[in-house]
Amino acid sequence: MTKILSSQSANALRILAVDAVSQANSGHSGMPMGMADIAEVLWQKHLNHNPGNPNWFNRDRFVLSNGHGSMLIYGLLHLSGYDLSIQDLKDFRQLHSKTAGHPEFGITPGVETTTGPLGQGISNAVGMAIAEKVLASKFNTEDYKILDHMTYVFAGDGCLMEGISHEACSLAGTLGLGNLVVLYDDNDISIDGNVEGWFTEDIPRRFESYGWDVIPNIDGHNFHEIDQALDKAKSNKDKPTLICCKTIIGSGSPNMAGTAAAHGAILDSEEIALIRNSLNWDRDPFDIPEEIYADWDAREAGKIKEESWNELLDHYALKNPELSGELKRLIDGDLPDDLEQSIFSFIEEVQMELPKIATRVSSQKVLNVLGPLIPELLGGSADLTGSNNTNWDGTKEIRINDFNGNYINYGVREFGMTGIMNGMVLHGGIRAYGGTFLTFLDYARNAVRMAALMKIQTILVYSHDSIGVGEDGPTHQPVEQLTSLRTTPNLETWRPCDTSETAISWLAALKNSDKPTALILSRQGLPNFERNKDQITSIIKGAYILYEPNEKPDLIVIATGSEVELAMAVAEEVKEKTPIRVVSMPCSERFDRQTDEYKESVLGKGIRRVAIEASQADWWRKYVGLEGEVIGMDSFGESAPGSTLFDHFGFTKEKIISKLGI
Repeated sequence: MTKILSSQSANALRILAVDAVSQANSGHSGMPMGMADIAEVLWQKHLNHNPGNPNWFNRDRFVLSNGHGSMLIYGLLHLSGYDLSIQDLKDFRQLHSKTAGHPEFGITPGVETTTGPLGQGISNAVGMAIAEKVLASKFNTEDYKILDHMTYVFAGDGCLMEGISHEACSLAGTLGLGNLVVLYDDNDISIDGNVEGWFTEDIPRRFESYGWDVIPNIDGHNFHEIDQALDKAKSNKDKPTLICCKTIIGSGSPNMAGTAAAHGAILDSEEIALIRNSLNWDRDPFDIPEEIYADWDAREAGKIKEESWNELLDHYALKNPELSGELKRLIDGDLPDDLEQSIFSFIEEVQMELPKIATRVSSQKVLNVLGPLIPELLGGSADLTGSNNTNWDGTKEIRINDFNGNYINYGVREFGMTGIMNGMVLHGGIRAYGGTFLTFLDYARNAVRMAALMKIQTILVYSHDSIGVGEDGPTHQPVEQLTSLRTTPNLETWRPCDTSETAISWLAALKNSDKPTALILSRQGLPNFERNKDQITSIIKGAYILYEPNEKPDLIVIATGSEVELAMAVAEEVKEKTPIRVVSMPCSERFDRQTDEYKESVLGKGIRRVAIEASQADWWRKYVGLEGEVIGMDSFGESAPGSTLFDHFGFTKEKIISKLGI
């Protein structure tokens, strides 16, 4: 049966947005009113989804990149039959509601990613489309197309102004993501007014230059034109598609439509009455007619689609039992059973070798253990593969028309890379990691924050961790970045001191299913310390005693990364007159979650403490107190060889002993 589109069904979205924003006295009704017609066409005629199971793996993904218009997706989810009640809509923007001010992953069923910071959603969508392509290449067979879904994005002028959209969309075109469709809300309006004063680029030509198929000048209020454009977009399997939809922001508002005021202004009761009249809507707030609910209800159709897919999956499993079992493991997010044993066996081997190597090289050695065990591990680097050491012996780069690989050359796109990785993790079936220099975390900072906010397992590899970078100078020497990471809620930062700690850091990252992990790696070579079994098993606790003197310590020295070697040298030098305990703290966030008894056993009680780290100094006061000492950085670095800089800034055995008076 052909779906008959109804202007009143689209108007229900407009009215719900107006009512919710009015009740909350906060929010944005202009975009939902302007994109309601596009939303109806996409959701009622093209989107494959199941409201009864928002996690159906072969569903199409829908991303509202212009997340300020959150009432649009809330209205769509509610009317379509998701577990989002009319009371939830009435609670829009209220404490602990399912309908936050901007869509939040994990809070609202059916929301695929947290959006609001503009450009993030579109970059996540690129990652989702890549994930589908990679998994399809691994699991689809000639007889069974198990994975064949689309990713659809709503985006506005603001999303396309943000630099991350250039990074992500450029890569999407290069990779030929024919499963990605972006519907651009081309309404010429942003908060400051008509965009002609600050946003005049030719969007169709821009995206054509990326390698996209572009469908320009679609009337965003004409059901037939939108429908035809979506049919054309879905038929292009070789390129992502941008559909440029000319819309009127606040469509339906007699006095505010087409103006900047429609973006986020709170409509007064008089204008709301005029809107209801212009839309021929004579019902009370939040009162939706049963025939509108029936028109939108996607539960039965969604159930049939998923059941059909499950049946196909059963036939697939009979013919391809190994592939089917592996796909199920990836969908469930399970790790291989022998992962931990493999890591500890690796540590036993390096304990015997004890080479002095950079932890970025240690990380690469660990990847050579992990890669064959975890085929869903998908790596990459922002044009620094040889410096980050994010590749391994089994690396195969993904290219256009060949997604049967495990590595992405992101180019110099740190922000885009991180947003794309977030999207791959959100899609499911992929464990994404990507590398750059630690100082370039700042380019990607908001996407890192979003990963932490969404509680997803993005793995962030940052090499060149300190002034030890040397001659490249202060532009490339991170100082404040570690503090920035460590003070981010729901993120773990691991700065290992050697190969053994690096291996445990990777194990932690892979088991951190509800948070991102940052791995901070050195450029310079570091010794691998010998440890007993208890010390090795204690690394996972975030901090442990690496060296204990023969008598009660007079001083406890805490260090991370390359400075652990320095702390051990100090302890050895003065052991005859000042007994020092050396504590390696690769992950403070993990350590802070241990029991009080364990923390006291490591840091002692009533003993003077010193922290040594070539990073921002003040952060360490939480461990050493005001009476303790911090040997750290309170300025940017300089350009000189790394050893010269460590001496210049006081990170030598002799200068530390002198400063501490021991």
